[in-house]
Amino acid sequence: MSDTPDDDGQNYASPPCFLHELDPDYRPGVANTKAWADVARWRQAERERLIEARLAIPADVRAEMAQKIAAGLDAAIGDLSGRMVSLYWPFRGEPDMRPWMASVIARGGAVALPIVVEKAKPLIFRAYRPGDRLEKGVWNIPVPAEGDPVLPDVVIAPLVGVDPQNYRLGYGGGFFDRTLAAMPRKPMVIGIGYEMQRIPTIYPQAHDIPMDRIVTEKP
Repeated sequence: MSDTPDDDGQNYASPPCFLHELDPDYRPGVANTKAWADVARWRQAERERLIEARLAIPADVRAEMAQKIAAGLDAAIGDLSGRMVSLYWPFRGEPDMRPWMASVIARGGAVALPIVVEKAKPLIFRAYRPGDRLEKGVWNIPVPAEGDPVLPDVVIAPLVGVDPQNYRLGYGGGFFDRTLAAMPRKPMVIGIGYEMQRIPTIYPQAHDIPMDRIVTEKP
């Protein structure tokens, strides 16, 4: 998750304290708690700005963008047959990939949805097919009501923001980073979002894990 213009002419949230003086690759450790507090405040302001901008995109334009993102995912992943792809239920203007979800299944793939089990713990994934019973999870996002945990081959992670090194700005819970760090085998990890969500840096920290690929509406 008042604006000041950045060097490239785009507007970004005002940096608190000395954050604007930090090297974008700077990774504070235990002794740099003040620096981390500045990063956390900046991230929250940027998160709010980007979500507001995403919600301002008309629904029909978002739908067109989602179709282009789906084409980009096909190109990035290749053959879907026999592969388990973790997707998500759209939330707060995220690209709605449910039509593509159905096409994954139609082409011989399988789909899973992520589930928050506990705060500050890794996510689990449960297989999902259209028509399966859903229940409300965190933030009232629908999740599969039943099923054993599965391990996806491909994880699709929605973005709030993303930097040139493919570090993802999410909602601040750290669930995806914890999950990827804890998985017994590394899946292909693709961040998806809109081109307007690209930012110069998220000030990545030691716990942040970059995406393997980023797919937006831009080819």
